[in-house]
Amino acid sequence: MELRTLRYFVAVAEELHFGRAAARLHMSQPPLSRAIKQLETELGAALFDRSPGGVTLTSVGAVLLDEARALLAQADRVRGRVAAAAGATAITVGILGDSTGPGATRLAAAHRRRHPHAEVRVRGTDLTDPTCGLHAGAVDVALTRGPFDETGLTVRALRADPVGALLRADDVLAGRDGLKLADLADRRWFRFPAGTDPLWQAYWNGGEPREGPVVRAVQECRQAVLWNGTVGMTLLDHEPGEGLTVVPLIDMPPSRMVVAWRQGDTNPVIRSFVQIAIAAHED
Repeated sequence: MELRTLRYFVAVAEELHFGRAAARLHMSQPPLSRAIKQLETELGAALFDRSPGGVTLTSVGAVLLDEARALLAQADRVRGRVAAAAGATAITVGILGDSTGPGATRLAAAHRRRHPHAEVRVRGTDLTDPTCGLHAGAVDVALTRGPFDETGLTVRALRADPVGALLRADDVLAGRDGLKLADLADRRWFRFPAGTDPLWQAYWNGGEPREGPVVRAVQECRQAVLWNGTVGMTLLDHEPGEGLTVVPLIDMPPSRMVVAWRQGDTNPVIRSFVQIAIAAHED
């Protein structure tokens, strides 16, 4: 019986509605319903009577609600005491320019609930440092994208997002349903400055050396395409902006969003942050 599942149960028990509980937890309803059904299977008893209008607690559910609240309160006290003993009341999180979305929103909400007194300092970084300052010691943990040099770091994948070619809307290839890298072989690409992590550079250049304007930020990538007619890669579900479009690249592996931190770091708040990040991106 995991604490996370108990938190799910308490939310449903207090809201008496799976949809409202899912919204409160910043998650979608199907994984919440699955978690509750799994909990009922583990306990061998129904916790809710379900109806089209919502749910009501069974007698077993009422008992579990009292116990779950007590367990969760104790767990929060334990975390607080451990964090205080370690002197770990603040962390600095590096966030790559595009590492946002529903998962990041769920992560922020869950982290506030678990560590209401911990200060989170956010350091936004441009596209030239995919570790967001981890190697330089500027941040404690990073929400970013691979691939990059992982020497001295621990990296966990959160999700994988398909990518596409960023083109001007009037480009001759803009109306295609899909493209291959070979279709863009004779084009000028936007690229990152010299000294940028070679693994990162190679991925976003489609594995080939490219010629074209040097950019450092997402907005500069878009402007390079809009003004110069260059091409490049971006996440398929990102809104490209007026005058631009994104066409799926069918022979490119997806972009991995990851959480990364320094190997051997024993800060309990960092460990907790990583656990919450993984849970927040499971759906």
